[in-house]
Amino acid sequence: MRQSLVIGNWKMNGTRASAELLAQGILAGLGDNKAGIAVCAPYIYLPSVGEIINDSRLALGAQNVADKASGAYTGEISAAMLSEFGCKYALVGHSERRSYYGDTDASVAARFCQAQTQNIIPVLCIGETLEQREQEQTFNVIDGQLDAVIDLAGIEAFNHAVVAYEPVWAIGTGKTATDEQAQEVHQHIRQYIAAKNQAIADKIQILYGGSAKPDNAKGLFAMPDIDGGLIGGASLDAESFLKIYHSI
Repeated sequence: MRQSLVIGNWKMNGTRASAELLAQGILAGLGDNKAGIAVCAPYIYLPSVGEIINDSRLALGAQNVADKASGAYTGEISAAMLSEFGCKYALVGHSERRSYYGDTDASVAARFCQAQTQNIIPVLCIGETLEQREQEQTFNVIDGQLDAVIDLAGIEAFNHAVVAYEPVWAIGTGKTATDEQAQEVHQHIRQYIAAKNQAIADKIQILYGGSAKPDNAKGLFAMPDIDGGLIGGASLDAESFLKIYHSI
């Protein structure tokens, strides 16, 4: 039985004080829910948030990780550095990184591998744009993004990874994916992995990352191949994030 997982992506928001308050608020409302939960804070707040959630069920994650181990890469943060501050997860290939900062399938695969060198679980973000969906290219895009990692790291690397499906067309656009649309792609992802390794497909957590909110989370999470969510804006409010978490 796969454990459910909800990850909050705080993106480039907040102050040190607000980040600490948010972490404290989430901790206070965890209750006895046994599902996994994590927050991906901005790099600079990882130490202070990490101190607050240390030894709790709330895990720490980073929003990105460098595609190199070390060296003259100004502005980058390595997996080893993230490991020092207790990061359990690192997002790789988020749609905003791909769209705004030029992350390619190849560089995302390298970031995925770098995370794993430090026993950090990469959360591989994949998904199609509106144009790609309208051209019925969704599955081809998804397959290519998965293949970039499989070709570099092998299917066995997904034994220690999470996949997050982000329909780019449903993020901040006013458009929403129905429960059934989301399930269709999640099922395809699981079947694609199953064709290469059934055991990995059965255990891997596949999260939905398309603007999940307290009012639609329960329906999404009820779908058989949706194991939780990668939550953006709604994770910036402890009450909203906890409502989503308790919808599992």
